[in-house]
Amino acid sequence: MKKLLITALLITICSYSAQAIAAELPSSNDAVIRAALASGKPTVADFGARTCIPCKKMAPILEELNRELKGKANVTFTDVWAAPAIAQDYRVQMIPTQIFFDAKGKEIKRHMGFMEKADILKELKAAGLK
Repeated sequence: MKKLLITALLITICSYSAQAIAAELPSSNDAVIRAALASGKPTVADFGARTCIPCKKMAPILEELNRELKGKANVTFTDVWAAPAIAQDYRVQMIPTQIFFDAKGKEIKRHMGFMEKADILKELKAAGLK
């Protein structure tokens, strides 16, 4: 019985880890962010780290939004530990930070901390998402 419980626990942990890994956007570089801002679509640029707990909680939300909004808006993620210069360029002071840009690439809002999917969508709509 004890072995069965341990096996079930390990399977649960492994499947959760696999979901978390699969739900991560690649870290954006400066060229990716600039292309998103020049695309004529609203953009949310998330700045975080793969090791940050709130950032890990946001990873599947960002991945889902990226899939759902393909062609309508841009969703980027930048790992500030992998790209500290980009974080400095965008004046990121804490992680996670989400910066919302309108279709012209102008920053319209900045949020620090975890953000729910509905709140991200609300801000993207304010930025021009149709």
